Amino acid sequence: MRWAALLLVSAILVFLLELVHLPAALLLGPMAAAVLMATMGGGVRIGSQSFTAAQGIVGMMIASNMPLSLFSELKSDWPIFIVGVFSTVAAAAFLGWLMARTKLFPGTTAIWGSSPGAAAAMTLMSAGYGADMRLVAFMQYVRVVCVVLAATIVARFMGVTIVEEQATVWFPAVDWPSFVVTVVAALAAAWVGMRLKLPGGPLLLPLALGMAMKFSGLLPIVLPPWILAASFAAIGWGIGMRFTRDVVAHAARALPRVLLSVFALIAICGCFAAGLVHFAGIDPLSAYLATSPGGADSVAIIAASTNVDVPFVMAMQVTRFIFVVVTGPATARLLSRGSKTQV
Repeated sequence: MRWAALLLVSAILVFLLELVHLPAALLLGPMAAAVLMATMGGGVRIGSQSFTAAQGIVGMMIASNMPLSLFSELKSDWPIFIVGVFSTVAAAAFLGWLMARTKLFPGTTAIWGSSPGAAAAMTLMSAGYGADMRLVAFMQYVRVVCVVLAATIVARFMGVTIVEEQATVWFPAVDWPSFVVTVVAALAAAWVGMRLKLPGGPLLLPLALGMAMKFSGLLPIVLPPWILAASFAAIGWGIGMRFTRDVVAHAARALPRVLLSVFALIAICGCFAAGLVHFAGIDPLSAYLATSPGGADSVAIIAASTNVDVPFVMAMQVTRFIFVVVTGPATARLLSRGSKTQV
């Protein structure tokens, strides 16, 4: 009965979130349903093997979305990428440090939650480095929603009409041999990452393997929408079932300051975008979308439906994602010293 209720509530919430075009609906709907049931005493057990397998699929999915033009874009405009990526990451790290110093969140949670971009990756990696995954997810997805709404408003303010995303074909024709190889590779890499007890290993090893497959061109990555939906749901349930009433109450009390931090980061990144326009001659909308701190998948949809420089926008977003994933652990340890508290 609990599983039936979880599936039903998750499906309803996903449908409602999709209706208003909110990002990451396939993850946020199941997460919200799990939080609701867990805090009402109706929790169910999400097996660690299912959670690990879902991370492997998501890691492979992130790799599949890496643009093939990434390295050529970096080579041609590397000074712009260095300045753009470092400035956004530094601003987010400073705001996270401020929240850590005010003891708004425990330990490294504020730093992981403030990392710009890579919301799913930061959430999943954070638990391995002593952060509270529940609160990191809360911070990350509050920012994702705000950033995407801001990007949509800015695009419309500039006179750009956003073309609605095409309906998803959930069960397309599948290249079954490539699909089997992709899934086996993802699950095997995730299992190795778990067995080696690498922080974030179940996500990062499939991501690294997927990038090798993508850029070498030796093996195609085939992940139909239905398996991605199942993986997002498993991750959403796994995170949501960890919530308690005390954690939800703490998150609610912290929401005004989290929103203030998000709005400050959006404004700072807007200033960085203005700098790209003035000094590098980038068109305003391309510069804004490139420096938007998160929601890369939704930014990609907006970019693809306008006349902006899509390769530049996505290369900047992906470069920052890789930088954040690589430097996130060291940044969190460095900036959270002396700020540990309990919820």
